[in-house]
Amino acid sequence: MKKIITLLLITLTFSSISAQTKKKGVFFDNDKLINRFHTIDELQDLNKGALIELYLERAREIFVVLPYLSLTNKPGTSLSDAGIKEDSDKIKIVEKNNEIADRAFVYTTNTIKELVPYSDTDKIIWAVLYFEEMIKKMRLGKEGNI
Repeated sequence: MKKIITLLLITLTFSSISAQTKKKGVFFDNDKLINRFHTIDELQDLNKGALIELYLERAREIFVVLPYLSLTNKPGTSLSDAGIKEDSDKIKIVEKNNEIADRAFVYTTNTIKELVPYSDTDKIIWAVLYFEEMIKKMRLGKEGNI
């Protein structure tokens, strides 16, 4: 019984430590970004369902990063990293915007999943490539390097 209680206390301690180390006021995290770009040949080998998933992932990155693009194009950037004083009001603004964006993207996802399957496969491929070019340019930023 003592071992179980000790293990539980250790687990709770580590979880509270990790919760406290999460940066507040972060504009967007790496988990919202895509990790791979495609060639037209690779996309032409995919079925429509896989293309729609790629379409969704790319739309999400643009949706998440675009509002903050003048402040940063790097994931994990916080208010203070961008030179903005971190006070409770500004942290709430960023966190509220991120929460609302997550909820709004649920509706965007539903719309894409319901309507995009009616598109020609070539048009979905074109859109994925277009989104990827936008993402590359967003990631390059004014410094010109990814």
